Amino acid sequence: MHPNEALIERFYAAFGKRNGDAMNACYSPMATFEDPAFGKLNYRELTAMWTMLTSNSRDLQVTFSDVAADEKTGRAHWEARYTLSSTGRFVHNVIEARFTFKDGLIVDHVDSFDLSRWMVQALGFTGWVATWLPPVRARVKQGPRARLAKYMATH
Repeated sequence: MHPNEALIERFYAAFGKRNGDAMNACYSPMATFEDPAFGKLNYRELTAMWTMLTSNSRDLQVTFSDVAADEKTGRAHWEARYTLSSTGRFVHNVIEARFTFKDGLIVDHVDSFDLSRWMVQALGFTGWVATWLPPVRARVKQGPRARLAKYMATH
């Protein structure tokens, strides 16, 4: 197994244990993260995001598979099942992750998933409306980023 494959597995194993500190230790201080919900985050934001997500979820279940990596890049398929704390709604998110590595750490992490599917699960009718109306969709997309900013201001 390539060391970067082991790094990805360590990252998701920590996620499954809701250990944000162990997840964050897998990133370079120069790392970036991007996904459809939070947008692009710098190191300070991404580490706060993982800490927030792992500390706020009481029923989080993470599974991962199809991990592959070489010296420069990697990928994984992962799924998260959880109750969204802000709405109380159950979400099953299916994600494809891509990684770039440098010096044995993650320097770029991009998660891809169906944002419309996530919005309907997470927000119910409002999420469904957001899938059809761009102004509502734009407001809904501000939610995760606003929650992160609030979390960072208090932690």
